[in-house]
Amino acid sequence: MSSTRMFTSPLFLGFDHLEQMLERASKSPADGYPPYNIEQTHPTGLRITLAVAGFTMGDLQITQEDNQLVVRGRQSDDTQGRVYLHRGIAARQFQRAFVLAEGIEVKGAWLDNGLLHIDLARPQPEIRVRTIEITKPNPTPRDQVMDSTSETT
Repeated sequence: MSSTRMFTSPLFLGFDHLEQMLERASKSPADGYPPYNIEQTHPTGLRITLAVAGFTMGDLQITQEDNQLVVRGRQSDDTQGRVYLHRGIAARQFQRAFVLAEGIEVKGAWLDNGLLHIDLARPQPEIRVRTIEITKPNPTPRDQVMDSTSETT
């Protein structure tokens, strides 16, 4: 199984973590359950909405694992004593993961009418300009020897 590197240019320094996040996202299962929306609520705000009909707050768990937001759902089996003539609503488990960019904060989550909403905030990056001082290197013993021989001639 070969991996295609995206940042092969020597000008991209320190982007290994970004490649790892992209690789992790591409390995997520293609299962479309539960369906979800991602919307921009304002210039720095995002909202993920998952359709989790039939799940209660106790059936759902949201965790942030490094730069990954993981939503898990597990319904308890309450079929004891029930006789289904047709069962089209399956009580199935799910795990949905979203890779978050550096600095994204999870602000909160709530369950409303079968929809789980998760609000995220994307802070505005500070524009930083820093001047790097160019200094003369400390002389090495070899440089000192060369300087002393050139002075004696």
